[in-house]
This record gives sequence, structure tokens and C-alpha cells, in this order.
Amino acid sequence: MDDAARHPEPVGNDGSDPSPASNVTEIRRPEQRTPSAQPVPVAKAPETTAQAPIAPAGAAPGARPRNLKRPILFALLPVALAAASYWYVVGGQVMSTDNAYVQADIVGISTDVAGIVGEIDVRDNQQVKAGDVLFKLDDAQFRFALDRANAQIGVVRNDLEAQKANYKAMQSQIAQARTDIDYYTTAFKRQQDLATKAVASQVTYDSARHDLDSAVQKLAQLQSQLIAIAASLNGNPDAPIEDHPRYKDSVAARAEAARQLGHTVVKAPMDGIVTNVPSLQKGQYLADATVGFSLVSADHVWIQANPKETELTWVRPGQKARVYVDTYPGTEWTGTVDSISPASAASFSLLPAQNTSGNWVKVVQRIAMRVKIDTPAGKPLLRAGMSVVLDVDTGRARGLPSFVSDLFGKTETHNG
Repeated sequence: MDDAARHPEPVGNDGSDPSPASNVTEIRRPEQRTPSAQPVPVAKAPETTAQAPIAPAGAAPGARPRNLKRPILFALLPVALAAASYWYVVGGQVMSTDNAYVQADIVGISTDVAGIVGEIDVRDNQQVKAGDVLFKLDDAQFRFALDRANAQIGVVRNDLEAQKANYKAMQSQIAQARTDIDYYTTAFKRQQDLATKAVASQVTYDSARHDLDSAVQKLAQLQSQLIAIAASLNGNPDAPIEDHPRYKDSVAARAEAARQLGHTVVKAPMDGIVTNVPSLQKGQYLADATVGFSLVSADHVWIQANPKETELTWVRPGQKARVYVDTYPGTEWTGTVDSISPASAASFSLLPAQNTSGNWVKVVQRIAMRVKIDTPAGKPLLRAGMSVVLDVDTGRARGLPSFVSDLFGKTETHNG
């Protein structure tokens, strides 16, 4: 069989010669199947009644709807950056710290006299007013001391009156001694004249001389006694007894006894709330200056804050502040920066840091700050130790970053 018969040329339907592309005959190799292979049935997809989405008018057939989320996000990005930059520049004028607590005047109730507790007139956590009686000591010994002081005043008065009488009596004795001296002087001169004329005896002359010398010595002794009595009367015998030092001392002793008696009744020094009252019991011996319990002020409170040293750059006394107490959410107090400590808390420690020795590690210090807080009558009660958040309006915005300010500054300098 020749080649023409082996490969017959295809003839078109219309009897014309086929195109060059139609002369190519595709030869496919039959797939090899194993004897055990079985045709896998193809599962038909369930028919659904959902219709294909309708493309918008003018859209190409088969095109998806355009997603606008990404263009919107890209458009909002510059706006967000501009808003954040503006907030950074104009913000930062409020210094905020949560290292702040409520503080109040706390007084340890004690007395300067020792005694046995005889009565307790308050209970724990009771609110008291200034002048209310808190507790009393047994005052028997103090009343006795006051009675002795009153009696001592009477003794001193009588003694001074007797001294004044002795002074006057001594003056009379001195006057009599002077009279006796005059008499004995006259008698001695008479006996002296008679002895010169050899009329009087020597015995009579010696007796007259002895009497005169005795009168002179007696006057000297009386004058010394008068000076001693005058000294005991403070050098002024005619002064009132009330001006005498001994009398004043007895009066002061009586006042001290009365003061100690008065201090057996312990009263509240200020308005507040008493606490830890059960630590003092009736019948207990309380030494002088020993704290029985404490009194916490209810109307004199302030805020003790401890911000970082880097947060106090623009904080000044007199600036306004807002206080938020954790116990009362949603309630705001107003206040004013009262003072700022001149040193850090570490400077007052018992063992301050020795930064000049050993390995040094920089630690940000905290500076104590006191804030005066307004406590209107309608606000809740603030208790010492409550945690608060403090915001201080410094009135100074953060401003442009330093590198931007330096850039504009250099540009202006160059243009100038």
C-alpha cells in the first residue's frame, strides 16, 4: 500500500481543498486503565434557585462591584495624622498623677498627767466636736494636791504677816536701844567727871562705862535683825503681801495643781472622728504623755501627691487642680496647689542614697506636693488614706517638638 492510500487527504464538505490547518491530524494515545479501575461517578451539584448578582449598568459583564473601604482609609489617614499632631502640640498642659492620697490632721489624744482611767465618754468611730469630753482620769489625788496648795497660800500669808509685825517690833526695840544709849552716855560722862575730881569711886565709873558699851552692842544687834527681817520681806516691808515672791510661788503652785486637776478631763481639741478607742479601757493606768486613741479631723483635709520630678516642670503653687477619688467615681473636687517640697522623699530617709560610691543607677525621684482641696457640705466625706487621681492645669501646652522648633529657628536665622 502506497503512502497516498495509507494517509488519505481529508476533503472539505464542499469538495474543495482543505485549509493548511485542516491538514494536521491529532493523534491521541489511548489512556491506560488497570483492570480493577472503575469509573468514578461524578456528583452533580445541587441546583439552586439563587440568581447571579446583577452587574451595574455600564459595567463589563462578569466584573465585581468596587470596594471603597481602602480608598476611604487612605483618605482618612492624613486627617488622622493632622488631628494627632494638633492634639500633641496643643495638649500636655495637664499634669496628671495617681500617686496621690487624701491626708488629714491626726492627733494622738493624751494628757500630761498620769492616773487611772475612770470614765470613757466616746465610742469608736464617733464624730465629736471641739470641747467634747473624751475620757476622764480619777481626780482624787489631784483634788488633794489642790487643797494642799490652797492651804499653803494661807500659811505663807500668815508667815509674811508675822514677819511684818516682827519688823515693826524690831524698829521699836531699836528706838528703845538708842534711848538707852543716850541715857548711859549721860551717866558715863557724869561718872567720868566725878572720877576726875576724885569724888566717885572707880567701881561706879566702870559700871557706867559697861552699861554704855552694852547699850551700843545691843543697838548693833537689833539693827542686824531688822535688816534680816526686811530681807525676808523682799526688802520692802511696806509692800503688799500679794507682791511677795513666796506668796506668788504658792499661788503658782495652786495654779499648777488646778491645771493638773483640769487635765484629768480630756477634751477634743478639734472637730473630727475618734478611732482606736478600744485600746483604752476603764481602770487602766495611763502614764503621762501616753496616747490613748486618735482623733482624725473631718473638715481639714488635703491631697498629698508624689509626682515624678519630670512631671513638675511647669507646676507652680497657685495653679488649679481637679481631684477624683477612687471611692466616689464620677465625683470631682477642685483645689489649688498649695506648696511643693524643697527636696525629694529620698533626701529625708534614714539612710540616704550614696551616689558617689559603688555602682550608680539613675532612678527618677518623686517630689512631695501638697494640694489644698475644697470640701463643700454637699460632697461625700473624705477619709485619710483614700487613693485619688490628681490633675493640675499648668496652662502651658506641649508645643512643637524640639527638632521642629530648631528647624524653624535655623530657617528664620538664615533668612534674616
